[in-house]
Amino acid sequence: MVCARGLPRAGGSPAVTGGILSHPLAALVVLAALSLTGCSRSSNAEAASARRMDLKPCRLDGVAAQTLCGTLEVFEDRVAAKGRKISLRVVVVPALASQPKEDPLFFLAGGPGQAASRTRILPALDRIRRQRDIVFVDQRGTGDSHPLDCEALNPSRRSLAERFEDREDADVIPQCRKGWDADERLYTTSIAMDDLDDVRAALGYRQVNLWGISYGTRAALVYMRQHPDRVRTAILDGVAPMGQYLPLYAARDGQRALDLLMDACAKDGVCAKAYPDLRARTEALLAKLEVAPAKVHLAHPRTGVPEDFTLTRRVFLSELFSLLYSPDVASLVPLMLDRAAKDDWTPFVALSLGLTDEVARTTSRGMFLAVVCAEDAPFFTEEDAEREAKGTWFGPRMALDVKRGCAKWPQANVPASFREPVKSDIPTLLLSGELDPVTPPPWGEEARRTLTHSLHVVVPGLGHNTVGADCARTLMAEVLTRGSVEGLTPDCGAGLKRPPFFTSFAGPVP
Repeated sequence: MVCARGLPRAGGSPAVTGGILSHPLAALVVLAALSLTGCSRSSNAEAASARRMDLKPCRLDGVAAQTLCGTLEVFEDRVAAKGRKISLRVVVVPALASQPKEDPLFFLAGGPGQAASRTRILPALDRIRRQRDIVFVDQRGTGDSHPLDCEALNPSRRSLAERFEDREDADVIPQCRKGWDADERLYTTSIAMDDLDDVRAALGYRQVNLWGISYGTRAALVYMRQHPDRVRTAILDGVAPMGQYLPLYAARDGQRALDLLMDACAKDGVCAKAYPDLRARTEALLAKLEVAPAKVHLAHPRTGVPEDFTLTRRVFLSELFSLLYSPDVASLVPLMLDRAAKDDWTPFVALSLGLTDEVARTTSRGMFLAVVCAEDAPFFTEEDAEREAKGTWFGPRMALDVKRGCAKWPQANVPASFREPVKSDIPTLLLSGELDPVTPPPWGEEARRTLTHSLHVVVPGLGHNTVGADCARTLMAEVLTRGSVEGLTPDCGAGLKRPPFFTSFAGPVP
């Protein structure tokens, strides 16, 4: 049999040969593909679906590579198959090879609520892109796929008083819901993964490789359970298995990461000298904020305009938790804590605002609630939250806030078996960062137990997600090349360690 494979040509109608779409590169690729034999044939249903996907050249923010963009329309209510339709944004970065591999890499973003097409992750995939298409799909409710956005839920409010306001989502959820043309009960992971399979079929791929980060690992696991025959390999980075309820364990896992940071500073001669008794001084700061919030007056780091705001213990700890995700950012935390203990809040504000821009740019907060209110909050109680947070600085507020917010959210239905561990023999690489505050290595181990063809690798010195390590990118490329984890070494980043702590704004002492 002679066939061509791949995607529609850029800006044109899909060329169909034997029911398979042709690749969107130059005519040379089509001619080369005609020499292939033994190609897989898509079903007639997939070929018909593919004709609905018209990819055209486009540019992504911060991405120099030529990309192809399109949309796929699906029913919001997939079961009823009638009523409102939503458009899913699809972005394909074509492989560089003239005869690319037939199985692309599908990226599943974190959050919940992050838009895959707005992440700037492509440079980390150079080795993989040489042979495979990279596909980004904004999950329903995110990015340009009928987003559940709301300014009142967005942390990037302009003034510092608004930015650091101590307010719960429950206060503004009713206001946000009025602005959405959506049934929020229909934005769960299980439904979204059926959307993703429609995209796969529309693009003419028989099988795909999955790469999920953070919440994207839950999404990948759900796809593996619902469409196992469509997955060749899976890479789960920052693993959130089905037994992890967001954010029930966040206080415990975040305290672990913070304790590791405090211990590392105490054992580092330079850090310990620069910030003596840092743990005790931080505890004293938190006790002070508990008694009375800080009244802060400083110039906005961006505008230079002096502003006043009130900072509570809860908001301070919430921001501190976020600073632990990246060890590079966390290397500034001792300096920040030292200054805050001296009533200098400038480093704290600067670090917090630096993280806010990226979160606001890529994440739909309403989508976060749509997922956790259906898949997480119903599975734990306020007593569970108190128990899991006992003895931590962060306390149960993160979990309790979600419970209270979800009380004002419409009740969605998830499959009865949704929270059961995913059992699969699909070749799966599990990656964990040693210092991760939200998906630390024990969660990767939990997922591994029911994935019979898997390898779990813990990368030292890294936090939430490991793609920044060259050895992790090498393992990812090898899994895709082999189609297996057999023969891969679990050693990764033996020489890696936590970045040195900053002792001044000029950087670490050499």
